[in-house]
Amino acid sequence: MKVTVNGKQYETNAQTAFDVRTELGNASDIVILNGFQISENHPIKEYDTLTIISKGVMPEQEELESMMMARHTPHVHHMLKQGKVAIAGLGGLGSNIAIMLTRIGVGELLLVDFDIVEPSNLNRQSYYIRHLGMPKTIALQEQLKEINPFIQINTKTVKITPNNVCELFRDFDIICEAFDKPDQKAMLVNAALEQLPSIKIVSASGMAGYESANLIRTTRPMKRLYVCGDLENAAGVGKGLMAPRVQICAGHQANMVLRLLVGTEDI
Repeated sequence: MKVTVNGKQYETNAQTAFDVRTELGNASDIVILNGFQISENHPIKEYDTLTIISKGVMPEQEELESMMMARHTPHVHHMLKQGKVAIAGLGGLGSNIAIMLTRIGVGELLLVDFDIVEPSNLNRQSYYIRHLGMPKTIALQEQLKEINPFIQINTKTVKITPNNVCELFRDFDIICEAFDKPDQKAMLVNAALEQLPSIKIVSASGMAGYESANLIRTTRPMKRLYVCGDLENAAGVGKGLMAPRVQICAGHQANMVLRLLVGTEDI
């Protein structure tokens, strides 16, 4: 029987997942079968995917990526590895979107922002005190490389304008719009829809304050445009931006990107 074990093809006469573990490891090893960590033995079939992880042992480089993605549904990682996603704006939305897309193994990311990390960013953005004063592109790239060294991370420390949208994003499948200001959001969405006829855009609107998290949702107002948020609660005087709702909205955006990369276009 042919199965995949820790990212490699393996031929075995074993009939169960724990039998494979006995062949290759120890009884204390973690066994993940087709994306699910099992605690009881389970029969296996041809072309199943198994991951066997020894607790407390640093895996070899060639096995590490498959172990990192072991909890994916089978065959999802291959589709994500082909994905090319650009993130425009690396604040509360963009920095958290980037972390999530890195953790799921999207093959190529483009990080675009012109700003530096400031103290007021730390209440909701994925930066640390040691990053203060650094360009957000560099600070975020540093973190992402520590999370997943198997993906390509490109950066552009520039301000996005209608004149450079095509040049920046033409080689990517999806743009995540993650700006703070409504006029900048509209500028990017309109320019991308006009200049890049095949690209999909995942945007956001309405995640300020501490209203109910259940108001945040994903909508599809146009064929190539998805919008996440409650569409009402914009930031303003007396209504700030805080980590919980911002990260929930970022999660909606990252999940929509995931769905698009695996071929699911409905919301």
